[in-house]
Amino acid sequence: MRENYLEDFYTFLRFPSVSTDDAFAKNVNECANWLVKKLTAIGLKAELVPTAGHPVVWARNEHKKGRQTVLIYGHYDVQPADPLELWESPPFEPVLKDGFVFARGATDNKGQILSHILGVQETIEQQSEVPVNLHFVIEGEEEIGSGNLGNFLSQNREALKCDVVVVSDTGMIAPRTPTISYGLRGVAALELKVTGPKIDLHSGIYGGAVANPAAALARLLATLHDTDGHIAIPGFYDDVAPLQDWEREMWKKIPIDADAEVLKETGAPALFGEKGFTTLERIWARPTAEINGIGGGYQGQGTKTVIPSFAMAKLTFRLVPNQKAEEIVDLARKHLQKNLPLGVTIEMTGGHNGPWYLTDPHGKFGQAAQRALKKAFNKDATLIREGGSIPITSDFRNILGVETLLLGLALPGCRAHSPNENFPLENFDAGIRMNKAVLEELAA
Repeated sequence: MRENYLEDFYTFLRFPSVSTDDAFAKNVNECANWLVKKLTAIGLKAELVPTAGHPVVWARNEHKKGRQTVLIYGHYDVQPADPLELWESPPFEPVLKDGFVFARGATDNKGQILSHILGVQETIEQQSEVPVNLHFVIEGEEEIGSGNLGNFLSQNREALKCDVVVVSDTGMIAPRTPTISYGLRGVAALELKVTGPKIDLHSGIYGGAVANPAAALARLLATLHDTDGHIAIPGFYDDVAPLQDWEREMWKKIPIDADAEVLKETGAPALFGEKGFTTLERIWARPTAEINGIGGGYQGQGTKTVIPSFAMAKLTFRLVPNQKAEEIVDLARKHLQKNLPLGVTIEMTGGHNGPWYLTDPHGKFGQAAQRALKKAFNKDATLIREGGSIPITSDFRNILGVETLLLGLALPGCRAHSPNENFPLENFDAGIRMNKAVLEELAA
């Protein structure tokens, strides 16, 4: 690892490029401008493209006929650092400890996208050019939903024509285990408000005569699942594409104890989920209904004897092929309305949604990626799906008409979005090797 690579990484991390908070808007813009200078310095034509929000950094080499065109995507914005008191070192002052760099954004996504930039830099230094027509698209709003990326892609569709997209914003199944994620779950949100009396009531005077909205909401939410962890909404599983036999066999051979790892990472006392499926199958390829937040009534110290006027809950559903967000939300609305206890009313408000993604890891680009990862890591790639959602993969498919290779470099313990986020230098260096190998294989 060259010393100046580490200095580049530290400089990149020192920008508190928090996209969700207007107080950091200047820092976000400064970070984007630093990227433009870095990409220009390595020999690419780079520019800052304004959007209705934070700018997109767009860089490319000289395109030549007859070559494959590859778009590498990443993001330079980061999550807020809160809660600050849980950080062992200042979140925007990178610290190297035992081979890991600790800072907000180290894994998500600055370390991963910088590995690609440095891989391209090395190739240009050694060979004067990269073997493909190349685009870098690095946005500043991924952590707030990529609200303006679709417009950028649409407005520049012709100029951005490519054969495949490469993204490193996902994870590796274990250290030194190259991983291709060929599937992602989608997401759909729904917010509930259950209302009873027009004001909070004295529980001694009215208790037993007026329905309690908090109790009603608890009973209502309990109808979402049966005791075996299956989702009890009628029709919820109707369109779910079953796992293929090759997937189930392959995942059985993954050299980790998934149950033990999940218990270790989460600190949960036991695992729970839909019966009939393994832990990996449940988190990678089965849909869920989750209660993300619940509240109502008195929340202060001590006791306040009231029947609350209302109670609320926030739900999200993780979706798998071939579920559609709007249909799942509609089924959930009907189920909740049908099971609403007497004495209360309900308001339901839809929220954000994003589609699932599934691509063929055995296609020509998937095979090229597998060969590249074997070159970079000297080990066969593991093929997985992931439980999270990356809606931009569908934008690349729907707007540019291309598939995405998700080649992650994060480890389960990298703590993306959490205090003490970190990135191993071993993976930073491997990402540089991976970039060079991927572009070579895609060129062929």
